[in-house]
Amino acid sequence: MRPEQALERLGGIADAGVLVRLSSRAQVRQAVLGRLILREARGRYSLPTADEGRRAANRLSGVASHLSAAAIWGWEVVKPPGLPQVIVPRNRKVLPERRVGVDLTWADLRPGEVAGRVTAPDRTVMDCARGLPFPEALAVADSALRHGNVTKGRLLQVAEEVPPRYRPRCRRIAQHADRRAANPFESVLRAHAIGAGLQVVAQVVITVGTARVRPDVVDESRRLVLEADSYEFHGKRAALLRDCERYNALVLHGWTVLRFGWEHVMLHPGYVIECLRAMASAQPVGRALTEEACDIPA
Repeated sequence: MRPEQALERLGGIADAGVLVRLSSRAQVRQAVLGRLILREARGRYSLPTADEGRRAANRLSGVASHLSAAAIWGWEVVKPPGLPQVIVPRNRKVLPERRVGVDLTWADLRPGEVAGRVTAPDRTVMDCARGLPFPEALAVADSALRHGNVTKGRLLQVAEEVPPRYRPRCRRIAQHADRRAANPFESVLRAHAIGAGLQVVAQVVITVGTARVRPDVVDESRRLVLEADSYEFHGKRAALLRDCERYNALVLHGWTVLRFGWEHVMLHPGYVIECLRAMASAQPVGRALTEEACDIPA
């Protein structure tokens, strides 16, 4: 896998060890030289999304916003923006030729909603909540909380201040946002579970016998565990053995465990949602129906 592809899969930011494991040291060096990825600090790499957002905001005398702002704040997201996203004042005239290559929004920002040339963290989360699908917006909010740029209380507060037409979407994101989610992969899996009607939370500690385990997503009322299994963190034999022992312990103590790969959650959500709805309604999933619904190649 090329380093830039690996970074997209990891949310746009990654440590060197994970990135090298998914590609190679030589590929990482070449990608840095070609400016396909950036070396932010020792052992830390990112996509150039943040730089693109800064340059576009400066060029238009605007403010980097939405997913471009999320990248500048250093948050992991489901996918980077296709174009740099910038907000300019409503009365600003921007010639068509200057808009080329930029996703432009006209809005009047209050002083507290701007930090330099980027929207403030709470405004960034709300902009994403207004415009992105629920799973992608939840991943942004989880990441903002995880990085300590905003609090849950603040998100709940600002969700009540957005225009009424967007308020239900923003409230839903603020209510479900959880800093314990480890990455966008887990956030999207949890979002699918919420949409399926499950009562799930992230990273709950469960006692099984004498051991304490912390699954990715848990519905305690149904004694259901959902695991986001990613090769970059579980690809070594020792990790595989630990996972087997943990899953066996959960099952032996009365828990149901469903495991989903990155490709399931990100590329074949129909399969994931079908499984989760079946658990929510306590109905078994037929093999033929599952294969038809997810259309996953053998």
